Amino acid sequence: MAALLAALPASASDARYNLQTPVTGIAEQIHGMHSWMLVICLVIFVGVFGVMFWSVFKHRKSKGAVAAHFHENTTVEIAWTVIPVLILLGMAYPATKTVIAMKDTSNPDITIKATGYQWMWGYDYLKGEGEGVRFFSSMSTPREQIEGGAAKGAHYLLEVDNPVVVPVGKKIRILTTANDVIHAWWVPAFGVKQDAIPGFIRDTWFRADKEGVYRGNCAELCGKEHGFMPIEVRVVSAEQYAAWVAEQKKRMATQAQPAAPQASASTASAG
Repeated sequence: MAALLAALPASASDARYNLQTPVTGIAEQIHGMHSWMLVICLVIFVGVFGVMFWSVFKHRKSKGAVAAHFHENTTVEIAWTVIPVLILLGMAYPATKTVIAMKDTSNPDITIKATGYQWMWGYDYLKGEGEGVRFFSSMSTPREQIEGGAAKGAHYLLEVDNPVVVPVGKKIRILTTANDVIHAWWVPAFGVKQDAIPGFIRDTWFRADKEGVYRGNCAELCGKEHGFMPIEVRVVSAEQYAAWVAEQKKRMATQAQPAAPQASASTASAG
């Protein structure tokens, strides 16, 4: 069993119906708890139904079984109270450790504010290398694919025109808020999912240990275009990040920044 669980992050995480392959410490903890909880549930299922079917088979009427008549059993009552409590405590301890770690947004290397709009994201780099960089990020999947006029691409509905770029191995704090309705910033591979609420600032964090492109979505029903609000994060080397920051600052110095989009009266009540 220990060998099986040790192999899960490398193999089962790539399965179609499992969690995405974790690339942060928090995501690895979530994946590990997910696997353990499934094993615990499986053991309980097999134990309970195994005893039930064995009892039905061994004590069926055709074998002449006679039902026993008894009332109360202190030992059994204590057992079926203590055992579930111990199981729940065993599940709660690692879950509590992970939740506490998820909330520790102190001492970040880079702070980015993610603002949800109907239906795009706005990003402001507030702290660290890249401070002052600002841009909007919208879905870039062609309408022809969405309307069925062209074959769907490899990253259908999960590609954007301006992805978030961060350096590998750095603690990134994400401040979330919204301009109109409730949105949610969700990147499964990071183990990050945080609501973006108008008038409030929420925060979360991640530290990606592997370079690559990681994708997510808005995870709140934020209106009719809810399914067209993807998130794309590119984790790059420190050198590539520095070059990207320089490029963004050069762009900002030569181009006027677009105004923040405003929700229309017909969409402001959605979500």
